[in-house]
This record gives sequence, C-alpha cells and structure tokens, in this order.
Amino acid sequence: MDQMKIKQAVRLVILFSITALTILPASVVLAVDNPNGPVLPPQCDSIQAPVGTKLSFHVYARGVQIYRWNGTSWDFVAPVASLFAEENYFGEVGSHYVGPTWESKSGSKVEGRRVPGTGCTPDASAIPWLLLYRFSSDGPGIFNKVSYIQRVNTTGGSAPANAGSSVGEVKEVPYTAEYYFYRDHN
Repeated sequence: MDQMKIKQAVRLVILFSITALTILPASVVLAVDNPNGPVLPPQCDSIQAPVGTKLSFHVYARGVQIYRWNGTSWDFVAPVASLFAEENYFGEVGSHYVGPTWESKSGSKVEGRRVPGTGCTPDASAIPWLLLYRFSSDGPGIFNKVSYIQRVNTTGGSAPANAGSSVGEVKEVPYTAEYYFYRDHN
C-alpha cells in the first residue's frame, strides 16, 4: 500500500514539473537554465559580468533611441523604452530613459554608466552590447542593490545613416535589447 502511494506521489511530482515547464514564461525557464546571464560571443568577453556578482533580474526592452542632428552628425540624446518580463513583450515591469536609467513600476530605479573599455558590436546594424556599472540607485524593488547591467541581443537603434535636414532635427530609431541586472554576491 505504501509503495502505491509513493508511486502516485512521484507521478504527481513529474506531472506538475512537466506542466510548470510548459506554462512558465521563457524568461523564467532561461533564468533556471542559465543563472549566470547570457552566453556571450568571444568578441564580447569585455562585457562579462564581474566575478563576485550574481544575476538578479532580466528584462526585454522595446522602444527607441533618440538622436538630434547637430549640423554635421547625429548626437545621441536618450533611450525611451518599456521593460518587459517576457520575451514576447508581455508583462511590463518598468521603463528605461535618459541617464541611462531603468525604473520599475514599483518605483525602484538604477542609473548606470558604461564600464570604460567595454563593449562589442556583434551586429553592425544594431547598437553595441555594453556593460554598465551602477552610478546611483533609489528605492526598494527589483533594481535595489543592482551593481552591474549588461545590454545584449540588440536590434536596431543605430544613428540614422542620412544627414538631417536642419540643425536640431530629432529622429527616433526603434530598437530592442535585453538587459541583465547583477548584484554583488555577498
């Protein structure tokens, strides 16, 4: 009788595990499969998360990179993007804006600065992949105690190829990216 109950319990655990894997968002499954962040191509070794940090959060961004024509070239102004929990841009969790700053819907935020000497461009038609460090942070929540941020898997967002028609002209260039947030391990 006890063996029958054990077999039933094992079957239930297996059934629940399979069900959970099929209904969980891809980002959750990815976090379980790779708790240390994205697998980076060799040319992107400089943006590896520092030793002693641990992945704490991962979001998908969709928005625009804003540029202003100065008469001879396009100057970067700011990003404006929504941040999502899932790869299909579902489950909005915050926003990304000038700073660069990432802010959660609960109010926590982190402002970053590029780590000198880091970055890579696996796709010449997209903005570079970056490693940033926390410059400042505020409020409890998902961005609390973030120490480093990676921008990877970018599409679009590069400065316009054509000259502007007048000084001060502004262009918004669509982009997507993934952001990985790390905290110090201790």
